Amino acid sequence: MTNFDERAKDWDSDPKKVQRAFDVADAIRKEVPLSKEMNAFEYGCGTGLLSFALKDEFGSITLADTSQGMLDVLKEKIAASEVTNMHPLRLDLTAEPAPAEKFNITYSLLTLHHIGDTKAVLGKFHELLLPDGILLIADLDKEDGSFHTDGTTDVHKGFTRAELQKQVEEAGFEQVRFSTAYTIRKDVGGEEKEFPVFLLSARKKV
Repeated sequence: MTNFDERAKDWDSDPKKVQRAFDVADAIRKEVPLSKEMNAFEYGCGTGLLSFALKDEFGSITLADTSQGMLDVLKEKIAASEVTNMHPLRLDLTAEPAPAEKFNITYSLLTLHHIGDTKAVLGKFHELLLPDGILLIADLDKEDGSFHTDGTTDVHKGFTRAELQKQVEEAGFEQVRFSTAYTIRKDVGGEEKEFPVFLLSARKKV
């Protein structure tokens, strides 16, 4: 199991993680016309790298995570940068109800593959969205299990796009589209391997 609390302090020191967030943010901008009239919800926000890259695009962002360590770092960053439209929230959607507030956009980055019951969480994402709201999921294409080299076991080995599209449609979404937002390059046993990260976009059925 990955201990995100322990990793939180050093999370932003990895330039590849920072670049990944910027590239996924660019992919989101290309996929969806964003505006300050929108409010957004990020699940599995970590230290907020993706939402910081998107903060000027939205009126308000709620950033949720299960890791208090990550949220503590996020709160320090928000205070230091004097951002006023980002609101951290400790929340575990696998065990708690979705917040009452509804959002124009819900997004996540490399979060879904850490969630055992993806269908249940996709249902919560559907609940969180306003009618015609947009879901954006950036995560790993199906891989051979070598992505997690730190002993992490509580994960899916990525997703086939067809498999995930089926789950998303069953959760009440339509107009599902995929693009490749980023490619992670990692040394695995002395060999550099590539792990594509897709961006799924879908619209809540009205």
